[in-house]
Amino acid sequence: MARLDDLDMKILSALYADASVSVPKLSKQLGVNLSVMYSRIKRLEKRGIIEKFTVIVNEDILGMRAGALAGLNIDPKQRETVMKEIEKVEGVRLIREVTGRFDIVANLRGQSLDELHRAVYDVIGKIPGVMHAEVFMEVSRKMPPVSFRIRE
Repeated sequence: MARLDDLDMKILSALYADASVSVPKLSKQLGVNLSVMYSRIKRLEKRGIIEKFTVIVNEDILGMRAGALAGLNIDPKQRETVMKEIEKVEGVRLIREVTGRFDIVANLRGQSLDELHRAVYDVIGKIPGVMHAEVFMEVSRKMPPVSFRIRE
């Protein structure tokens, strides 16, 4: 594992909270020399710790107010095909292979619960290799703040 110090962790926490913050503002916020801040961020990028800076879209404003999780059991022989087909389904935001009751858990967003229900049962559930699909409708969502800490 890459060795990171307290400053690296503070930089990661600040960028995770708002990747659009300017480096000079971040430098002031953390009380660090501007050139040190630039070099630390570059080093985190070069080491692959920061993969990219991105944007989080407020899908609620775009009318995508409904959320769901789909638990899927699949034929392991058709894993690659199933994964590729799920990626094509409109509304799928994240696909995770998991252990336990399901083989795959997919996060979906859409305009209505009915739309998501149809996506899971009428589209994903009919992909060859999907043996069972179960949908869990989102009733609330919270993104807690993230803080990176050094583990001893």
